Amino acid sequence: MTAAAPIGHPKPASAAQPQRVGVLLVNLGTPDTADARGVRVYLKEFLSDPRVIEDQGLVWKLILNGIILRVRPARKARDYQKIWNAERDESPLKTITRAQAEKLAEAIADHDHVVVDWAMRYGNPSIRSRIDALAAQSCDRLLVVPLYPQYSAATSATVGDEVFRALAGMRAQPTLRVSPPYYDDPDYIEALAVSISAHLATLPFQPELIVASFHGMPQKYVDKGDPYQAQCIATTEALRQRMGLDAAKLILTFQSRFGFDQWLQPYTDKTIEKLAKDGVKRIAVVMPGFSADCLETLEEIAHENAEIFKHNGGEQFSAIPCLNDSDPGMDVIRQLVLRELQGWI
Repeated sequence: MTAAAPIGHPKPASAAQPQRVGVLLVNLGTPDTADARGVRVYLKEFLSDPRVIEDQGLVWKLILNGIILRVRPARKARDYQKIWNAERDESPLKTITRAQAEKLAEAIADHDHVVVDWAMRYGNPSIRSRIDALAAQSCDRLLVVPLYPQYSAATSATVGDEVFRALAGMRAQPTLRVSPPYYDDPDYIEALAVSISAHLATLPFQPELIVASFHGMPQKYVDKGDPYQAQCIATTEALRQRMGLDAAKLILTFQSRFGFDQWLQPYTDKTIEKLAKDGVKRIAVVMPGFSADCLETLEEIAHENAEIFKHNGGEQFSAIPCLNDSDPGMDVIRQLVLRELQGWI
């Protein structure tokens, strides 16, 4: 017979520390400085991502390095300077995302083993640096929250890509969860409706209609199976139902197209131009796909599209702020995080 050896008591690991849960809020990104050099660094990282520009072949590299990065940074830097947070010397997107993380940490402070942090997919603070920081605080579980209500490969998926690249170099990887899109979440739709109504109540005019402008995407990406357009439509339909508006009073458009490919339509700028030419005098624009105000909302919509509207006969134009770190906006993030942390807290 073979005698069984007695099992001794395991020796405690000398480096063992209390286990904690990390929550990482992630937004798109921003230049570190509002000058041509800072914008060039940011654009190079952003436009070199195959999730954003899927064809990263020789022709694109020649266009990117030979034309775009030579011409576009100076022009976009001037746009950033119009909205730059001079007090903190940073973009509003960075200011707001930090505030969202700080307010979330305060809102769930009773879970003292949860650590909240924030990062940008492009630029700083990087995803890799903040995952390292959370690991250094003994977080062995990680919830990543892409702050995009609607999923797309060019936003949510590339956050996952970068998270996986960071984890690939770690010996002791945290257990990972990534929060899903929340495009039709009742808390999100309610927050949008409350935010819109509150803003409209402050205006000296009554808009004839509301334009819901989402960030655009090449049509071919949707043709390949990206669910983004369908989720934008679902958000708009849910918001119409909640606010009691029909399709003529809350219309869906797509902004920020780039390059020569066909993008999702109708285009925001072309729609706003046509509305003005057709005799519409008063409109408001909401941007439900952005969780925080940024260049695309504060400059492209609030300035460029306002000028387009008024130049073509419109009179009253208002850009409705994003949910940002408002109470309704933070309630959306808090509820999402608590739901995805179930079983960990």
